[in-house]
Amino acid sequence: SGRDVVDLGLVPTPVLYFATHVLDTRSGVMVTGSHNPPNHNGLKIVIDGETLHGDEILALRERIIQGGLVRGEGSVVQKNLLPEYMGRITDDIQLLRPLKLVVDCGNGAASVVAPDLFRALGCEVTGLFCEVDGRFPNHHPDPGQPGNMEALVAAVREQGADLGVAFDGDGDRIGVVDSGGRIIWPDRLLMLLARDVLMRHPGADVIYDVKSSRHLAGEILTYGGRPIMWRSGHSLIKAKLQETGALLAGEMSGHIFFKERWYGFDDGLYACARLLEVLSAEAMSPAEVFAGLPESLATPELVMPVPEGAAAGLVQRFIEQGAFPESKQVGLDGVRVEFGDGWGLVRSSNTRSAVTFRFEADDENALKRIQDLFRARFLAIDPALKLPF
Repeated sequence: SGRDVVDLGLVPTPVLYFATHVLDTRSGVMVTGSHNPPNHNGLKIVIDGETLHGDEILALRERIIQGGLVRGEGSVVQKNLLPEYMGRITDDIQLLRPLKLVVDCGNGAASVVAPDLFRALGCEVTGLFCEVDGRFPNHHPDPGQPGNMEALVAAVREQGADLGVAFDGDGDRIGVVDSGGRIIWPDRLLMLLARDVLMRHPGADVIYDVKSSRHLAGEILTYGGRPIMWRSGHSLIKAKLQETGALLAGEMSGHIFFKERWYGFDDGLYACARLLEVLSAEAMSPAEVFAGLPESLATPELVMPVPEGAAAGLVQRFIEQGAFPESKQVGLDGVRVEFGDGWGLVRSSNTRSAVTFRFEADDENALKRIQDLFRARFLAIDPALKLPF
């Protein structure tokens, strides 16, 4: 096509995003299956600083099919950007005390930088599965699923570590385990990071997705920020951050975006470094810090695989049956049904053929009641559905 290509080699996706800011280019393509199964692959595309998604990707696909592409003589050069990327983070982050850290790279691309980066920040690091292997022989690299965090939980407890962190296959998402071996979901992580950012920038916007805890908006308001709920999906959240000028954004899947002191793209490695900086300034243990944040009974994201193309129709049929009594419906992305004592969400996955759910409530009875309402409605649509709750 006549493009001059800079080949970064095997790197996490955030390094590609970093390259589009610091090299003489605003465009880049990452070849990655992210947290999808090993036999999946895909492209994350940035053109002139904008992430392509939805109709833009479909239009590009159509151009490829139709052969409507420019031809020319281009070039390829190799560049190792890892030292510059690591140096930019170590220049920005200052830990007030060293922390003992377990890092689970899940045999993904974060393996090539994460252990070295956190040692350079002064941490004592124990690595788990930090050898790149796209077959993912130890566990699937998706920190959004509790089963994938079991080895990290065990290692944190065994090592007496201050913190455990896990990354997805391409390193743009983060999962966290506190010093007590408890998983800290990203919406609660965002509460702590929002407090830190808003201390310096009161009144700033903070964006979170529809899967996040109902306590998050209240915490952002308490810290002096403006909470903005938005649709799930890293490209959608990133676009909303650019539109609003928000300094921080995040979603339940573990994508965290910093515009304060960073570039505004999702970066699990930088998010971990910022978290370490915040925790190193606390006299309390990480488990005690997180225990001070509000929490309700909540599920992780629950996934129901469905035949290709069926997810959107199922969600739409659920919505068409109308509102539940004494509830409020938020239709940003699928539908989030909010009650006085909790909420339930159903939406179509952006990355796979599946319907996804999440629930949060004040207690077990409220959680069961909300799940029963969702279950009854879906089984009325199709009694053969295998619901994940």
